[in-house]
Amino acid sequence: MAWNEPGGGNQHDPWSGGGRRGGSGGSGGGGNQGGPPDLDEALKKFQDKLNRMLGGGRGKRGGGGGKGGGGRRNTFALPGLLIIVVLAIWAASGFYLVDQSERGVVLRFGKFQQIVTPGLHWNPPLIDDVRMVNVTQVRSLTQTQSMLTRDENIVEVEISAQYQVANPRDFVLNVRNPQLSIENALDSALRHVVGGTDMIEILTSGREILGSTVSSRLQSYLDSYGTGIRLQTINIESTSAPDAVIDAFDDVIRAREDRQRTINEAMAYANAVIPTAQGQAQRLIEQGQGYRESVVAEAQGQVNRFNSLLSEYRNSPMIMRERLYIDAISEVLGETNKVLVDVSENSPLMYLPLDQLRSGSGGRDQSEGNVSSDESLDPRVLERTRSQQQQGSSGIRREGR
Repeated sequence: MAWNEPGGGNQHDPWSGGGRRGGSGGSGGGGNQGGPPDLDEALKKFQDKLNRMLGGGRGKRGGGGGKGGGGRRNTFALPGLLIIVVLAIWAASGFYLVDQSERGVVLRFGKFQQIVTPGLHWNPPLIDDVRMVNVTQVRSLTQTQSMLTRDENIVEVEISAQYQVANPRDFVLNVRNPQLSIENALDSALRHVVGGTDMIEILTSGREILGSTVSSRLQSYLDSYGTGIRLQTINIESTSAPDAVIDAFDDVIRAREDRQRTINEAMAYANAVIPTAQGQAQRLIEQGQGYRESVVAEAQGQVNRFNSLLSEYRNSPMIMRERLYIDAISEVLGETNKVLVDVSENSPLMYLPLDQLRSGSGGRDQSEGNVSSDESLDPRVLERTRSQQQQGSSGIRREGR
């Protein structure tokens, strides 16, 4: 039979801890023995402990003539607990993490304290202010401005700059708006450089020089401001004349390019011709030097020969006179078509081929042939001539006094 069945004898509540309705002994509901704990009782115990902690202290119920008493509650317990909770939350909120690409600038009551490196750190909240700065990011800036050049022309320049944060402390504390500061510094440096350069140089060959000059000047500005920024690159993206005169400037640029091309072609031609001319001149000089040396050597040889003949002449004047005479006659008569034939020992016979002398042609062989073919000559002459041709070469001549 169920414990709560009407009219049943088993009135024992299994959750009441063994208490019986109208039980003997007058115990009035015994304790919870052998059953699970009562949730209401546990909640009451927790409330009592909390009241005792706060200083309330409820008095015990029953007994003592119905007197109920309670201790005085501690007025500082609750604020103290709240203070402890607030301090715990404050301390927990002081932890922060610095990324690998960042640096933390710690300010204590607005004054620089330190720069923290990547990792987990703690600083007292509301006392220290930590500002994160990315030091590895490459930031970029682009500007397009119309500027006046040195020759009082207007040119449009598009320039871009890439930079990084080199000093987080200066980047955070020295300038209020680093982006605006670098924009103004870039505009100032670019106008200064463009204002000292002619327009043609900016539009043509001076762009690289313009970029390097602007970069050095801009870095000096940023260092003097103490921005903590380090430039990476400065690029001149484009340079152009105003739209109203762009066609005219394009014509000027093309004309300058044609001029430069013509100059290059002329230099190439000069480089090809000048070495050839120099080689020919050197060859003529060397030929002249060779001719001079040969003439000098020949003259010296003649002088030495004359000195030798002079010494021999002094030793034997008659022999040398005879020798010189024979050499002179041989040299003179060797160039003529004359034949001297000894007819007899006392009467030489001279034959002159007048027909060949008049025509200016023919040779010694032809004159001798004419001699042999002429029937009017003396047979002794012909016989002597044939004998001489057989004994010597075709050009033998006999000379005598």
